[in-house]
Amino acid sequence: MSEDIAIGVENLGKKYIIGHQKPERYTTLRDAIANKLKSLGHQPLRQRLNNDAPGREDFWALKDVSFEIRQGQRVGIIGRNGAGKSTLLKILSRITEPTTGRVSIKGRVASLLEVGTGFHPELTGRENIYLNGAILGMSKVEIKRKFDEIVAFAEIDKFLDTPVKRYSSGMYVRLAFAVAAHLEPEILIVDEVLAVGDYQFQKKCLGKMEDVAKSGRTVLFVSHNMQAVSQLTERCVILAGGRTHFDGPTDKAIMTYLVAQKESFDQPAYYQAPPNKSGNHVTWARVHTSEPQGLHCWGNPIIFEFALNITEPQEGVCFSFQVVNAHQQAVTYQWLFDSEKPFGHQAGKVILRCIIPKFRIYMGTYKLITWLSGRGRIITESLSDICFFEVTMQSIVRNEFDWHPDACLYIEDANWEIYHP
Repeated sequence: MSEDIAIGVENLGKKYIIGHQKPERYTTLRDAIANKLKSLGHQPLRQRLNNDAPGREDFWALKDVSFEIRQGQRVGIIGRNGAGKSTLLKILSRITEPTTGRVSIKGRVASLLEVGTGFHPELTGRENIYLNGAILGMSKVEIKRKFDEIVAFAEIDKFLDTPVKRYSSGMYVRLAFAVAAHLEPEILIVDEVLAVGDYQFQKKCLGKMEDVAKSGRTVLFVSHNMQAVSQLTERCVILAGGRTHFDGPTDKAIMTYLVAQKESFDQPAYYQAPPNKSGNHVTWARVHTSEPQGLHCWGNPIIFEFALNITEPQEGVCFSFQVVNAHQQAVTYQWLFDSEKPFGHQAGKVILRCIIPKFRIYMGTYKLITWLSGRGRIITESLSDICFFEVTMQSIVRNEFDWHPDACLYIEDANWEIYHP
């Protein structure tokens, strides 16, 4: 391993033995005695013992995983639940041993894998800071020098001399992360545990990890939050079924991961009206995203397209739609009046196309709600929860504004086009 490699993983594998209890059907006492006597008379002893034991199966949580991480790199580990992420981190943190392969680590490792990792519940917060520092190989002088910073970051000064068994999960995480990040390890490993904290604490932790990485130390970050992964890391490793599926730049990794997730997504960015639907209605609706599988990159043009079936021509028709986030909050509202661009004056099919040159809403999953109204603003049709799509923000630098998962950005005026096929 070269001198600038902080973590080297070579053909890593981890096997677990899982047991399966054989299902038992209902039998009477007479049946049980008769079956046991019959089996004793016909089977060898070893076979009888094997039949009585529960089934066993080899399960490879990791298989042939190899990669190298250079000193000072910020690397994300992403993948679905059960992909092997936590197992990998436990091996890197020396909590468990690999079954095959080898791991080389250069430098002190600080791990935050679970709430309260390395804490003794009977000790106070003050005592656990010194305990964790000693586990990380820090001297008492080094811990004292960082002590006030740790307490200020964790915001637990009032409970510093309280046993940590009385801490809430949020207090646990704040203190554990503060210790791991401030005691200057060469390698910082952080799992999804940050999801326990509130938004302000998560923001503070991301900022601290950026500072750690900029100081030349190595950060290994596991999260299902692609926004955080995009903001913090420069490279990602995707695990799938315990194997390395992708290893490369973060923006390509996130797109690869999201596309793979979308392939099994049963609600695409398309809507088709049921057959034999009568009256003025939306025949179909489609969201033209910048990427396949209903994925859209922040800031790129987007097109919302709707086919209307006008069976009752009239003036005063209005069509509108909302883009709604996962919290049922509308992030943009667009409408088109027949008086501006006539589209309901004649019977037949008409296609409305709404083009937004720079679609700048935050990363997340979105859907559409549509309304079609006639004369007197009477709603003739309303559709909800259609055309699901997802916005990604990889490679976007957002230093100029604060990010919040429930916020939305300004969206420029849309351009409407009308077609009569």
